[in-house]
Amino acid sequence: YSYVLELNSEYLKKLGKVKTRRNKEEIMGENPTHNKKTGLPRKRFYRARAHSNPLSDSHFPIPISPEEVDYSLHYPEVVKVDPSKRIEFADVGCGFGGLLIALAPLFPDNLMIGMELRDKVTEYVKERILGLRTTNPGQYQNISVVRTNSMKYIPNYFGKGQLKKMFFLFPDPHFKEKNHRRRVISPFLLDEYAYVLAVGGIIYTITDVEELGEWMKSCLDEHPMFEALTTEELEADQVVKLLTAATEEGQKVARNGGQTFRAVFRRIATH
Repeated sequence: YSYVLELNSEYLKKLGKVKTRRNKEEIMGENPTHNKKTGLPRKRFYRARAHSNPLSDSHFPIPISPEEVDYSLHYPEVVKVDPSKRIEFADVGCGFGGLLIALAPLFPDNLMIGMELRDKVTEYVKERILGLRTTNPGQYQNISVVRTNSMKYIPNYFGKGQLKKMFFLFPDPHFKEKNHRRRVISPFLLDEYAYVLAVGGIIYTITDVEELGEWMKSCLDEHPMFEALTTEELEADQVVKLLTAATEEGQKVARNGGQTFRAVFRRIATH
């Protein structure tokens, strides 16, 4: 009993120090959720469940049509220069935004958006982008994030043939057969992706789950509006290398020595 009391006492002391430190930061006008040196958000304050049910109802604003998307909220500096620019890259289920941040300097003339269902994760990516814009003037103005359900609202954000690239990196496997309808790559959803992708646009998928990798490749193989990139095209595409290197999930798989299974396809014209 005395040992338990001692442990509790030590725990309360540590907890008191943490509270004191946070209170001090708040009094001094500092934000405890952000790194004091870099100004970037601390991930531990934005933790969320690994996945959300895409078929459940969520409450957030949805544009009625692509024309109703307010670009000035996402890309204020870009809109000042060229109000006609439109989003061309979409990272569906962007997670903590690693891919967006890696792509931003490689494609400075292309607007990109991450689409994420989890509210805390979306907030983290927003704060991360704002922090990078502040510490790197003139950079990262071409990326943004929105909380939305891409399985339901893709046509609300993008018009026909608007996108050049779509990314589906390490999506939820939904192992149970009854939950396969929740998978973000499926025959009926590919119809929507083909609609918003321009002819020649690329769809990138990757996973560390072999069965899901085979599923995504099979869905794309069987769809009449997509064809696989050749080995030579994959090697020449600088984006392919980022599918694992730039994402948190990809880095974790690499650290653990795991395998990845990718499927990269081009949108083609039909006659």
